Amino acid sequence: MTENDLKVFVDAVTHYFSHLTREPATIRAAYLADGGAAPVLQYTGRIDVSGRLRGSVHFSARRPMLFDLLREAQEPDTSEDNLLDAVGEIANTIAGNARRHFGSALDISVPVTANGAGVTNGVRARPFVIQLRWGGHDGLVVVDLEATAG
Repeated sequence: MTENDLKVFVDAVTHYFSHLTREPATIRAAYLADGGAAPVLQYTGRIDVSGRLRGSVHFSARRPMLFDLLREAQEPDTSEDNLLDAVGEIANTIAGNARRHFGSALDISVPVTANGAGVTNGVRARPFVIQLRWGGHDGLVVVDLEATAG
């Protein structure tokens, strides 16, 4: 993954928040995670990727951020199911933008969501972590992708 490849994910995050809320997310940091599992917050949505790249992209946030995002989308239902749907939709949007960049040789799955740990599956020893802030809330995008042979 090149710096330009990672910029696709940064741009996807800022575009998502700008489009939905008219307030772009601020990127606080982008770094390689230390060894071990990639960081997660309270709710996480993961999209598995195959084809030219393999691995996953996940978005993770705490309940208050998701409440505020649902409110911005004029969605009154803040049930557990809807919070999980929201975090999965964000992960799906980010991965979908990446697919447009990398081309049709990149296949993405439906979102896998969870409240708590348990949705990550690492292919890289040190995945890329993008820390963001929106509306006073912190969130994470973890890009855990590697090129496949061929």
